[in-house]
Amino acid sequence: MSRSILQPGTGPIPGDHYLPTTPATSIWGWLPTTSTPPVLEVAPGASVTIDTLSHEGILPDQGRDPVGFFARHGVDEVLEDAVGMAASDTPLGPDAGAHVVTGPIHVAGAQPGDTLQVEILQLHRRVPYGVVSNRHGRGALPGEFPESEGNVSHFSWVENHQGAEHGFIDAGAGRTVRFPLAPFLGLMGTAPAAEHAVKSSPPGEYGGNIDIKHAVAGTTLYLPVNTEGALFYTGDPHFAQGNGEVALTAMEASLRATLRLSILPAPCAGEVIGGAVGPVVETPEHWIPSGLDEDLNVAMANATRNAIAFLNHRFGVPRDVALAYLSAAGDFEVSQVVDGVKGIHCMIRKADWTAWV
Repeated sequence: MSRSILQPGTGPIPGDHYLPTTPATSIWGWLPTTSTPPVLEVAPGASVTIDTLSHEGILPDQGRDPVGFFARHGVDEVLEDAVGMAASDTPLGPDAGAHVVTGPIHVAGAQPGDTLQVEILQLHRRVPYGVVSNRHGRGALPGEFPESEGNVSHFSWVENHQGAEHGFIDAGAGRTVRFPLAPFLGLMGTAPAAEHAVKSSPPGEYGGNIDIKHAVAGTTLYLPVNTEGALFYTGDPHFAQGNGEVALTAMEASLRATLRLSILPAPCAGEVIGGAVGPVVETPEHWIPSGLDEDLNVAMANATRNAIAFLNHRFGVPRDVALAYLSAAGDFEVSQVVDGVKGIHCMIRKADWTAWV
């Protein structure tokens, strides 16, 4: 397989700033915290083009050798930053997460209590292939899958089907299965209010590895600011994901992301995200508050509370009416169940509230 790919710094870079992923601009397996020095400083409202890097194909259980790993699947051109990260002396111990986390980015003027507005302007594939992995002790069926002794990584490739890009996986017996692509960044967050190291896998109220698949190009993510400058970071790029992400990973593959980072001062944030706590996604059709917890039932309760708080604070809807509306018309979806802290998000249709906006 030989197709052009977006090597670091090549091709269109539409942002006001450019941030590659290197050992100097990223953390492998951990999140930035309040004491992490920023790798880039930007003014509020500035856009940043970030070459994010997937961890699949460079992990130790895959040989930490992307050239060799992808060559087994007919790939003869891999990303230079993948080769560089794999060959670096960046440690990746058993207690770390898997993700290559790029950042943090200091947004001038952001203060604790503010909200960081992340507009997802563009997402472009950097490669025409990706990987879906299932590892022992992980996923929705730990102890049942993988059904073999070793971890299982399925190579997936991109082809055009009826005018749209799709992912393909070998289904055996000379067959393939295809699925539509919907690229998004699984991991976007602000620095948690912690001095100790924070693993990249579990999400939190600061965002992080939220894996909400609706955060595609043309949408906006709202995150709480916990420290001066917000210290935004991103990673875990996907080409496609089903709600739940049950194997452990989705179609993991590197993306070039252009994001605009703006600040909503504390008094103004309620006009946008109501009283919701934690990550909120806004699409052209929906508001999407979320809920997180190690227990999926508690995550569901937290998502319900945040959806009620969103409607109550933004529109002045009585809380019992908000709950009744959500029971009749709100769609609660499982974001993911594989990251230790599980996620539920609620789809609130904007069309139902046109008279209130």
